[in-house]
Amino acid sequence: LEKALGPEHPDVATSLNNLAALYHAQGRYAEEEPLLKRSLAIWEEALGPEHPNVATSLNNLAVFYRVQGRYVEAEPLYERALVIKEKELGLDHPSVATSLDNLAVVYVAQGRYADAEPLAKRSLTIFETVLGPDHPDVATNLNNLAELYYAQRRYAEAETLYQRALAIYEKALGPEHPAVAKSLQNYAALLRKTGRDDEAVELEARAKAIRAKHGEENP
Repeated sequence: LEKALGPEHPDVATSLNNLAALYHAQGRYAEEEPLLKRSLAIWEEALGPEHPNVATSLNNLAVFYRVQGRYVEAEPLYERALVIKEKELGLDHPSVATSLDNLAVVYVAQGRYADAEPLAKRSLTIFETVLGPDHPDVATNLNNLAELYYAQRRYAEAETLYQRALAIYEKALGPEHPAVAKSLQNYAALLRKTGRDDEAVELEARAKAIRAKHGEENP
């Protein structure tokens, strides 16, 4: 592609992103970062700084930073991606909801709960309205909002959300999907935190069995 189209062509940026995704899956972060940055620079130059592809590239780079705990670097990228999506896609687009949720997760990781909560709630409202209340993306958002409440020791509110997320995953994806295992583990952690170890053991055992079936290691 570089030879045929030139090193600054948008198709080159797409290939850079794809290769970066492979490195990300392999944990090869040092090799991933320059590809993501180069891809972003190409799209900004070729398509303009407010193109949806730029928002996607910003999000990918933000994820790169977030998974390494580099929240201060991830935050402005998520914020900029959100602004672009709201302008280009509208305030109630599912992709906007995803950006809201991503930014809320970064705020929670930094202990900025008051900043995170309105974003997480707005994200949830969009997902429920556009996708329906039983969509797996709603469950993911519920889990994230529950983690916010858990971090604030709002355990009763968190439990309600964990229960609903688990029910959605089981119905939409089946009772042995890996997402169900993760949801069970989250809920079990809350039960242990509130002294309900007997209930937690049952959920943990079920999560372990699901992970074993999929060849995954258990925490």
